[in-house]
Amino acid sequence: MPGKKRILLLTTGGTIASVPGADGLEPRRSEVMDRELHLLDTYYDISVKDVMCLDSSNIRPAEWQQMATAIFENRHGFDGIVVSHGTDTMAYSASAISFMLQDIDLPVVFTGSQLPLADMLSDGPSNLRTAFAMAASGKPGVFLAFDRKIMLGCRAVKVRASGFSAFQSVNARYAGIVTNQGLTLDERILPCPQAPAKLKTELCEQVFLLKLTPGLDPAIFKALTAMGYKGIVVEAFGLGGMNVLHRGLEGVAYAIEHDISVVITTQCLYDSSDLRVYQVGKKLLELGVIQGRDMTTEAAMTKLMWLLGQGLTPNEIRAQFTQNLAGEISEG
Repeated sequence: MPGKKRILLLTTGGTIASVPGADGLEPRRSEVMDRELHLLDTYYDISVKDVMCLDSSNIRPAEWQQMATAIFENRHGFDGIVVSHGTDTMAYSASAISFMLQDIDLPVVFTGSQLPLADMLSDGPSNLRTAFAMAASGKPGVFLAFDRKIMLGCRAVKVRASGFSAFQSVNARYAGIVTNQGLTLDERILPCPQAPAKLKTELCEQVFLLKLTPGLDPAIFKALTAMGYKGIVVEAFGLGGMNVLHRGLEGVAYAIEHDISVVITTQCLYDSSDLRVYQVGKKLLELGVIQGRDMTTEAAMTKLMWLLGQGLTPNEIRAQFTQNLAGEISEG
């Protein structure tokens, strides 16, 4: 059929491509995936490239780099790209690649499923259709499509282990939704490329995620420094509260004095950290911590890994955390 949009599907494994094996579900391209693509062929001109075949819990920063490179180098001649991926770490991958593909010039849409395509009741077919529709939209950016919703890749969070509404767009509007009117996009949330597309895959893996608990020994910061970590993302309490009594700030101060970038986010799923409200937060700001604002944990982690990978100094990283690079923070 003339005029069909050209879509490239990059497969990476995950539940959507899994089949039963001796030890449980195993990621593997199967005839069921080909059957679904044959149905979509009615609407799109589809090409398929297998990038990897992994359970997403086995995907590491090296695989993010491989995915980003595959997207960037294979994008020419296509109207959009769909990436099939396991759900467990898809939010991390989509967020990391949002930073690695600067000003990407076509839609890149991650999707997956909670049940394999081989299961008669799988959510995979619906998620693939939503992802392909977004990939054909002509709206550039990195997105995640799930349960008839489109969200920015750096705003998506997996909130359910098994339910079909597995992902939510946290602290940002959905970029699009599927209704009886078709795919409806929210232009206010869509990225606007400002320059030619660039691939910047350099990452620093020495970033640690620390969830605060009452009574946490501040010596953990010294231990992480000794282990060679270059960045620490702290999920603090509420608006960004930390224990400032009983030597609570000593560890943070030690890390910052050793040129480690310390980003403070909140353990709360919604709303923003704001260290200006309480005394404890102001003490942290005086030490030189970086505010994560309303970023997701996945975005804070991957942004810090990416900025460190660009060779920036702690002061330059602090400045970049005030900038909205891919839709990861709210303006104002």
